[in-house]
Amino acid sequence: MRLDQNTFEDNSITDPKERARIFGQYDHVRIYGKDYQNRLEKVGFHVRMLAYAEQLTLKEQLRYAVPVNEIIPVCKKAS
Repeated sequence: MRLDQNTFEDNSITDPKERARIFGQYDHVRIYGKDYQNRLEKVGFHVRMLAYAEQLTLKEQLRYAVPVNEIIPVCKKAS
């Protein structure tokens, strides 16, 4: 997720190598950005953005491969 820009997506890129270069994986077509929370809320979720790595020790961050700056959206379906 890029927090410095909005979501980037492009379904027209079909070459697996090009997708891997642009999106980081051959089967991806988007990189979520700072608008991700709003996108989830627009489809009916209540969202809390959690800096989960702050709750882990450095050893745990490494073990579970949680990036230090990772923000995890915790979603609940709106009632």
